[in-house]
Amino acid sequence: MTPTRKGSFVRKTKDITIGSTIALALLTGSVALQGCGGSNEQQYEEKRETTFSKGVRTYITETSPGEFKITDEVSVAADSSQAIVRYYDGHRDTLNAQSAKALIDREVVDNPQYHAGHSGLGSALLWGGMGYFLANSLNNRRYQQYYGRPDEEQQRSRFYSNSSAFRRSNDVRQEVQSSRSTRIVKTSRPSSGRSGFFGGSRSRSYGG
Repeated sequence: MTPTRKGSFVRKTKDITIGSTIALALLTGSVALQGCGGSNEQQYEEKRETTFSKGVRTYITETSPGEFKITDEVSVAADSSQAIVRYYDGHRDTLNAQSAKALIDREVVDNPQYHAGHSGLGSALLWGGMGYFLANSLNNRRYQQYYGRPDEEQQRSRFYSNSSAFRRSNDVRQEVQSSRSTRIVKTSRPSSGRSGFFGGSRSRSYGG
């Protein structure tokens, strides 16, 4: 049995980043921070919440079968983020943030070999404003790994229909980033006499 100093405690903090009510539907969980020791100690629950008031509406056109280009992007309220896709055969579809994320995961993130050199819809979503919004509002490291690379600008630009659309996308990104706000929410409550890690085991103090 490992001795535990009386009154010592362990704290864990997890960043939870949310962009909108849509993003909230994709996230669950919180972090409980509990004390180890006697019944007079407190349990702590602490969350760092980052919200974005701005999101992205992306317009995408299938220019030839299987090839997609972003024609325009505008900033919108975070919970109005969506991608409007016009396909080669003329029909149109609207993807909300959840649907866009599912498509990005299926076509790109979970299939890196398929993604290489591919200009499909999932790739256009990832490298466009929608991917940027999801990466930040969900604190999604699987998406964030694509950004900040030496070839990022070159990779991004090939998914835009022209240089004007690409320049506008940079302005939209800046608006999204500028709308970010963070707060720490912390609550405490009595441990109800339970001791030990997670309240499930007992700890003892030993004299030296």
